[in-house]
Amino acid sequence: MPTGWVCHELYLWHNTLNWNQLFEPGLTIQPGEHAENPETKRRFRNLMEVSGLLDDLTIIKPRPAEQDEILRFHTADHIAHIKAVSDAGGGDASSFTPMGKGSYEIALLAAGGVIEGFDAVLKGTVANAYVLCRPPGHHAIADLAMGFCLFGNAVIGIEHARAVHGIKRFATVDWDVHHGNGTEAAFYDDPNVLTISMHQDNLFPSDSGKVEHNGEGAGEGACINIPLPPGSGGGAYLAAMEQVVIPALDTFKPEMIVVPCGFDASSMDPLANMMLSSTHFRQMTEMVMGAADRHCGGRIVMTHEGGYSAPYVPYCGLAVVEALSGIKTDIHDPWGEFIKDYGGQDLQPHQAAVIDRAKALLAGVPS
Repeated sequence: MPTGWVCHELYLWHNTLNWNQLFEPGLTIQPGEHAENPETKRRFRNLMEVSGLLDDLTIIKPRPAEQDEILRFHTADHIAHIKAVSDAGGGDASSFTPMGKGSYEIALLAAGGVIEGFDAVLKGTVANAYVLCRPPGHHAIADLAMGFCLFGNAVIGIEHARAVHGIKRFATVDWDVHHGNGTEAAFYDDPNVLTISMHQDNLFPSDSGKVEHNGEGAGEGACINIPLPPGSGGGAYLAAMEQVVIPALDTFKPEMIVVPCGFDASSMDPLANMMLSSTHFRQMTEMVMGAADRHCGGRIVMTHEGGYSAPYVPYCGLAVVEALSGIKTDIHDPWGEFIKDYGGQDLQPHQAAVIDRAKALLAGVPS
């Protein structure tokens, strides 16, 4: 079966206003673009077309999510707040999360695109799907926009799959460089959703995503955080995948795997300090696909999250979709040869110590 692809021009029209990367414009520095602007997503989509890979994918048309679908995760007050800010012409939905007029409708289309991706995979129309949605979602919590995220796209997709398709057991593997706090919060006491987040230690949100944050109540053990030290490269990430992520998936045996997919752990990203290349993202995708083949008939949906290097995100995204589809294009990553030789790419002792702490959590993963 083919790989599904969800994208829409309106995703690129979500307006994050005229900010100084992360801060509102003032008189201390010339105003410029917000970090979460359309360019990385547009260049990713354009490289998909230029490479020819887009021709081999099944295009899935997004639709706006219904209120009841958003309400499976978010509060009515939160939805009303996002709509009110959008209708008023835009502003900051919460700390560091600007939005413009029409962003409410675009956020509904992003969540609806994820739902359509879930539907296509679960109906067997496609083997797996990549949803190049915007605005992103993995930081949003039930009653608060956060970290550029308005609605929790992956969570909304999971709740839809539960309600409509009867899927009971999910795993999320979040390799965005920032902690997937919104996804974690949605399922922190739920033993039927295993949430895994690999992220730069204490980057965003602050004091979030610690190893000891391991779920609570009935969900104790079903949350794994791997807060890797700044400067981690492919050696640390692949070791974390091999020693923690894949064994956890093999123990849990999900019926579906969801990947909140950010490319801000790349060596080129301006908002973090990690050292991954497109090859590393390809390898991590292949490893998750192996687990999906073993446990859930290959069913994977990826939701696009962060990644702020306009020159490099497209190569990382292409590598992931090449892996999902099994189709290799002729596009060469010009940065790859430089990145693989960066000092510190191999697993370092202080990184291995964090992975060992996370590995100890495997004994508590629900089976």
